[in-house]
Amino acid sequence: MEIVRSRDALRARVAGWKAAGARVGVVPTMGALHAGHLSLVEAAQAGADRVIVTLFVNPRQFNAASDLAAYPRTETEDAAKLAPLGVDALYAPGLAEIYPEGFATTVSVAGLSEGLCGAHRPGHFDGVATVVSKLLLQTGADRAFFGEKDWQQLQVVRRLVTDLDIPVEIVGCPTVREADGLALSSRNARLSPGARTVAPALHAAMQQAAAAIRGGAGVAEALAGAARAAEAAGYERVEYIELRDAASLAPLAAAPQAPARLLAAAWLDGVRLIDNLAL
Repeated sequence: MEIVRSRDALRARVAGWKAAGARVGVVPTMGALHAGHLSLVEAAQAGADRVIVTLFVNPRQFNAASDLAAYPRTETEDAAKLAPLGVDALYAPGLAEIYPEGFATTVSVAGLSEGLCGAHRPGHFDGVATVVSKLLLQTGADRAFFGEKDWQQLQVVRRLVTDLDIPVEIVGCPTVREADGLALSSRNARLSPGARTVAPALHAAMQQAAAAIRGGAGVAEALAGAARAAEAAGYERVEYIELRDAASLAPLAAAPQAPARLLAAAWLDGVRLIDNLAL
């Protein structure tokens, strides 16, 4: 596996691959790789001839300097995890390669980026949309693979690719979970052992709410019950738990007639965890 630092060097590699008729897949990451990321790599290998994994901790999507500072930088460990998987290139650009001096453009996706995490993390999705646009254009990938764990992010990325005519297919991949139901996340490593035992309670509460809604319970009642259950289990605060249309993310006040998602964010042990499930 080659580690590439510059946009020009990467584009040269990709041009050679495409000249040989290869289809290129990309898995954008901020590093601190876990089994969820590696499942995206496996999906990319199945759906493309050449695979690039990007590693860039994007400062523009963090709302607090302390959160950015606390985010793990583990390039050596990440490269070791990727090397046996047959990844063709790890693209690990420096800050100036993504945001050179004088950089003044922001990509903002209205509507989909509002509410849910967008309401609690102002500017977050502008940072995501901007860096994803840059990475897709720099890699020139034909297919890009994103996890469904951050459902709102996935919809934002799909919208920006459509609106900006970026010639790439966005592929959503199922959330990978621990045996107890906790969605894999780099943030899980920041939980204390005691909090880790509590963490699956959010997903369990969401499952109960989904079952209640399918059984005819009122949406507001089911969501309020899920929030109470998570907090009773030990979560400090449920930031939101909402039922939304799967594609438009429009709020739903009644049992859905089309694909929907139950989405939640909650704080545990000072760590913000998110989850979602289909309904």
